[in-house]
Amino acid sequence: MCLAVPSKIVAMQDQMATIDLSGIRQEISLLLLPEPVACGDYVLVHAGFAIHKIDEAAAMETLNLLQEMANGDEY
Repeated sequence: MCLAVPSKIVAMQDQMATIDLSGIRQEISLLLLPEPVACGDYVLVHAGFAIHKIDEAAAMETLNLLQEMANGDEY
């Protein structure tokens, strides 16, 4: 199973971006994205590549669910 994690773009240069996920920053490629993105946008990241742009509400919902699973909260 593969997991793509929502992350916020905080900087961009050419086809590369810096993302932030809970204070951890990483450089990723934007080459696989079918749509344009800008700083402040959220993208799904898998294996160092942004694969899809998502809206902030969907990103927050997914990040909250991942946090609940990490904490062992029951559903």
